[in-house]
Amino acid sequence: MKSILVCCVLMLLEISALAATPKDVTYKSGSETVHGIIYTPAGKGPFPGIVVIHEWWGLNDWVKEQASKLADQGYVTLAIDLYRGKVATTPNEAHEFMGGVPQDRAKRDLEAAFNFLQSQSNIKKDRIGAIGWCMGGGYSLGLALEEPKLAADVINYGVYDYASLAKDQAAIKKINAPIIGFFGAKDRGIPTDDLKKFWDQLSKLGKKADFSIYPEAGHAFENPNNKDGYRPKDAQDAWNKTVAFFAGTLKK
Repeated sequence: MKSILVCCVLMLLEISALAATPKDVTYKSGSETVHGIIYTPAGKGPFPGIVVIHEWWGLNDWVKEQASKLADQGYVTLAIDLYRGKVATTPNEAHEFMGGVPQDRAKRDLEAAFNFLQSQSNIKKDRIGAIGWCMGGGYSLGLALEEPKLAADVINYGVYDYASLAKDQAAIKKINAPIIGFFGAKDRGIPTDDLKKFWDQLSKLGKKADFSIYPEAGHAFENPNNKDGYRPKDAQDAWNKTVAFFAGTLKK
């Protein structure tokens, strides 16, 4: 019995030693000082970095968990806060908060987050990616459109006008980051035909892109807090592909 207890304690200590360390950080976005949480993996750097962009709910516990899980994979992750400390608890609040974010400020915040990661001595400056969900998925794509040095981009059911973007070759040509995306066929807010037009245009212009559309999934299918729409098998598949994608782009 004692040997079993000792083994359990050692296992817990090992897991604790491997867990990423979170730290509240502040950095400049234009004339403003903004807040984020940076997660640093165990071990010796330098590490690749990832900008983690929250859903319309804000920087809540679920997004922090995703940032921590990615850090455990060997990345320094920066979970950003586009809402300046506000976190929604109802869809009405989330809609209000999302609509209240000025687009120019959001772009500035995203670029500031990328620059902050680049400024860190324990991060590989040419190995910084981005990931987002829902609203954050759209902003993740937006960062790829604006930042030519972004090295990888993950879009999880990101809200964006894909039909218009598909027609904008000049904008798509600016994308240098490989892209992977995950969407639900039953997501009423993101027509799959528009997605396919966008991905076809990416392919025609020689961009590295891949995407998965899950036939029975709707919006926010990766988040277990979405009790009516969570699809654990699809979520796990998307996670596995995300881990492989980041490993192939940021750790190569």
